[in-house]
Amino acid sequence: SDLRVRPGKQGLYDPQFEHDACGVGFVAHIKGVKSHRIVEQAIQVLKNLDHRGACGAEVNTGDGAGILMQMPHAFNEEVCRKARITLPAAGQYGSGIIFLPRNPTIRRQVEQKFEQVVQSEGQHVLGWRTVPTHNGMLGETARSCEPFMRQVFIQRSPELTDERKLYVIRKRAYSEIRTSTIAGAEAWYVVSLSCRTIVFKGMLLTTQLDQYFTDLHNPLMESALALVHSRFSTNTFPSWDRAHPYRYIAHNGEINTVRGNANWMHAREARFEAESFGEDIKKIRPIINPNGSDSGMFDNTLELLYLSGRSLPHAVMMMIPEPWSNHETMDDQKRAFYQYHSSLMEPWDGPASISFTDGTQIGAVLDRNGLRPGRYYVTKDDLVILASEAGVLEVPPEDVVRKGRLQPGKMFLVSLEEG
Repeated sequence: SDLRVRPGKQGLYDPQFEHDACGVGFVAHIKGVKSHRIVEQAIQVLKNLDHRGACGAEVNTGDGAGILMQMPHAFNEEVCRKARITLPAAGQYGSGIIFLPRNPTIRRQVEQKFEQVVQSEGQHVLGWRTVPTHNGMLGETARSCEPFMRQVFIQRSPELTDERKLYVIRKRAYSEIRTSTIAGAEAWYVVSLSCRTIVFKGMLLTTQLDQYFTDLHNPLMESALALVHSRFSTNTFPSWDRAHPYRYIAHNGEINTVRGNANWMHAREARFEAESFGEDIKKIRPIINPNGSDSGMFDNTLELLYLSGRSLPHAVMMMIPEPWSNHETMDDQKRAFYQYHSSLMEPWDGPASISFTDGTQIGAVLDRNGLRPGRYYVTKDDLVILASEAGVLEVPPEDVVRKGRLQPGKMFLVSLEEG
C-alpha cells in the first residue's frame, strides 16, 4: 500500500490549502561531544511535547514523530559487522533509511533500481540491512500504510569531497523509481541519505518513537545533537513520509506563501547553474517534490541552496529574511545582503519556527513577525536545549547559565565545530 492515507482533491477539499502546527525541540552539546545521553534526552523532550502532537480517531495512531541526529558510526559498525558488510571509516560512506513496499518482490525491484542509479553515478552500494521495528502499539490506520524499512550503505568514491553526489542519487532515484513500471513503487521514500546525519521518523505518537525503532535504545547510538518533532497536522492528513524532521529541518507552523514560493522555484529551474554541481544540475529536477507539505518544500529548497555552496545560516536568511526595507537602524552591509538576495528569492512567509541542522551546526529562526514561540536554555555542562516551549527537559535551576527566547529577525545558532 501507499505511504499515505490522505485523500486527493475532492469536493471542497484541496491538499494545496493544508496547514499544520507542531512541537519541535533539540538538544546539543556545544563542544560537539557525542553520547547516547543526548539521544535519550532528545527522546524525553519529544515525549514532553506530546500535547503538541495529535492522534486520529484511534488513540494509538499519531500524526507523526521523529528524530534527526549525527551519523552514529560506532552503531553502524556494529550492525554492519553482523550483516557482513565491510564499512569504511566515518565520513567515507553515506547511509540512510528508506521506506519501501512491504511486498518482497516489489521491494527487491525497487532496491535493484536504486542500486543501478548509485552505480551509474560512479558509487557503490556496500549493502542493506532491515531496520528492526516493533509495530505492536500502532493503530490500525498507521499499520495499514506502514512501510518496510531498510538502511542502505553507500561507499564514497575517492574523488568526492562532499555529499552532493548522494543528493543527486536520491533525486534521480526518486524520479526514476516513481515513473518506472514497477507496480506499487509509490510506497518508496528516502527518509534521509547523508554521510553526516540520519533520520528516524514515522506516523507515530511521541511516546511510540523509541518503542517502534528499537535501534534508538542501543548505547552505541551516539550523537552530539538531536532534533525532534511532534506533528499536529491540524487540517491536513498525516502520513509516514510527512512526519518530521526532514533532511535539514523540523518546522512548527505554516508557510502561507508556499504556493507562490513553489511556483517561482519551478519557474527558475530551467536557468539553474551551480559550479559545485556542474552537469549534475540537470539530474536533480524537480527541486521541489509536488507531493510534499509546506515544510517538505521548504526543506527541498534549503537543501539546494546549501548544497550549491552557501553556508546553512546564509541559506536560511535567504528564505526567511527579517523585514529590512523600512528598518531605519539596520547597518548598510546587512541591508545590502537582504536587498541582493531579494532579487534571487522571495521570502517564505507565515507564522513559522524553523529548526535546522547539517550535523555540524544546529539553529532556529522565527518568521519576521515572531508568531511561533521558542525557548532555550544553556547549561553548565555545555548543553543547549531549545523547544517550542519551556520546561521540556528537567534541568536543576543552579545548572542553567543562560536562558532566553527566540526573537523575530534574529537567528539562534550553535556551532559544534567552533564550540
